[in-house]
Amino acid sequence: LAPCAGTCYQQAKQVLHAAVPDRLQGRERETGILRQFLLEHVLGRRPGSLYVSGAPGTGKTACLSRVLLDCKDKLAGSRTVVLNCMALGSPHSIFPALAQHLGLPVATGRERIRSLEKHLTAQGPMVLLVLDELDQLESKGQDVLYTLFEWPQLPSSRLVLVGLANALDLTDRSLARLGAHPAGSPRLLHFPPYTKEQLTRILQERLGQVAGDPVLDSAALQFCARKVSAVSGDARKALDVCRRAVEVVELEVRGQTLLKPLPGGES
Repeated sequence: LAPCAGTCYQQAKQVLHAAVPDRLQGRERETGILRQFLLEHVLGRRPGSLYVSGAPGTGKTACLSRVLLDCKDKLAGSRTVVLNCMALGSPHSIFPALAQHLGLPVATGRERIRSLEKHLTAQGPMVLLVLDELDQLESKGQDVLYTLFEWPQLPSSRLVLVGLANALDLTDRSLARLGAHPAGSPRLLHFPPYTKEQLTRILQERLGQVAGDPVLDSAALQFCARKVSAVSGDARKALDVCRRAVEVVELEVRGQTLLKPLPGGES
């Protein structure tokens, strides 16, 4: 790690936060597929579903957030609802949460699902429903997941559903019945773990935004990328490790500055 003026450490820590960057390194293919799916289905008024899988830190949510930001103007004529299923109390809580976002009156039990179905098959703009942490909706008999994934198949449906989850086999394991109707199966998109090269590029691109000499040595970045790719390929983990390294050096440098004698023998 190179010593530098205090502000460069602050900058480095800032760029190493797991925010959504302008361009996602190593995820060009996945970003293209997501963009094409959304434009094809939402703008083309073709109901459908997409299941996005991948371990934590492989860029699923970041990619989709980037695409939604980039396509904001194009999707302006439709209704977008983004829900994190981790924040729900139970799998069935998805229905009142969705009804609230769509501005529907409060209903209970079967009536609630019926009113949502009626709304999603009535005339109106396309509805894009994004469900992050979809695996939280697994329930006995998988009735919640089946209901959601069957909605785009209803006659005159205007729903485009995108679900993101860690499990690769959620659709095979929990939604086998959907496979009985080829049109009913969601399209699948898998995010593989990041490779050592991809993680190195991500770290280099982030730290390249800091002015002056490189804060972290190139060999150190490669070492971090190699270790993280061997364990998980989780980009958030790699960013975290580098951020902590910067914090450690910042503390050391601060300590040395306090103890260093002033030039010219002044006390």
